[in-house]
Amino acid sequence: MLVITLKYISMLKQGFLLTFCLLFSAVLHAQKPDTEDTKTKSQKIPTWVTTLSAHMELHGYAQAGYTWRHQNGANSNTFDIKRVLFWAKANVTERWSFLFMHDFSSVVQEFYTDYRFTRGKGLSVRFGQFKNSLSMQNPLSPTKLDLIDCYSQAVVYLTGCGSDPLNGVQYGRDLGLMLHGDIFNNHLHYELAVMNGSGINRKDNNPQKDVIAKLEYRMQPNLRMVVSGQLGKGHALAESLYCPDIQVGEDYTRDRWAVGAEWKHHTEGVDYWKNRTAQVQAEVLGGRDGSNHSIGAYATACVPVCQAFDLIASADYMNYNTDLGLKQMNTVFGIQHWFYKTCRLQVQYTHANPAKGKHFGYLQTQVQVAF
Repeated sequence: MLVITLKYISMLKQGFLLTFCLLFSAVLHAQKPDTEDTKTKSQKIPTWVTTLSAHMELHGYAQAGYTWRHQNGANSNTFDIKRVLFWAKANVTERWSFLFMHDFSSVVQEFYTDYRFTRGKGLSVRFGQFKNSLSMQNPLSPTKLDLIDCYSQAVVYLTGCGSDPLNGVQYGRDLGLMLHGDIFNNHLHYELAVMNGSGINRKDNNPQKDVIAKLEYRMQPNLRMVVSGQLGKGHALAESLYCPDIQVGEDYTRDRWAVGAEWKHHTEGVDYWKNRTAQVQAEVLGGRDGSNHSIGAYATACVPVCQAFDLIASADYMNYNTDLGLKQMNTVFGIQHWFYKTCRLQVQYTHANPAKGKHFGYLQTQVQVAF
């Protein structure tokens, strides 16, 4: 039975990839400039292909690399594929759209629909499975983040990206309904969501719903301040070293908050290949799981040093339980080279300093290809 299921999943993935290739070819063909030859050929293109290419957006990226680690007196190294994502967005009308995202290295990530009620960006509604609004980093794609590890320790733990045993690996996503928009001449962005709180591809496992809210104030085009928070209930999937008093199967209070800011040198005319922008992002996050409190903070800077080359530096602190002192400090230094628009090569070294245990470090390289 398991073998049949695996074969069926493999066939689905192959079929999905074949469909993607056909659609992508159709889009590229439709975007070629009109010449006498192309005009003649375009007359042979079926109407449904032309309509599809006008309303469909196709995106994807892959991140793969190599990691060398020295920990507990031993060395280890491995090649790895971190992410291979493809997503399609269908614009049904100017106000109504659908999105489907799949990670071929894991599971279906997102599927939702957006509808805009106002002429401008004042009010839209989103329904389905999507990233929760907590923190500045979590809603961002890994292609937009400067670290190979992507998110800070606090963001990974508190948003459900993976390091919280109680909540499991949820990739920072959940099922629910969200109102969002930009008001006051786009100076204020808001998000208000009601979500299951149980994570990705999963029905709610308790009677309560989680409420997540975010306010982003754009005081200047290159400066923004962000506040976000979550009130909810968790259902323990496993035991956790960080919260030893919470038992498997127990419903517990799961609250979160975050305050941060981001500054960019400029925002107009940015070319990821020729004209990178210097930027600094910093945030403080906290959480409560039952009677256990956690807090973390990070600051990351990206500075262009010459054409298509950036220097990266980051300090990342996390205390998983303020009573038990389960904390760790990571510092990261690296360089990245943009060899084509959203495609880059990254090299970074991370030094980890846990409060309990020996220091360790690891060197990472990563290639990102995106379209």
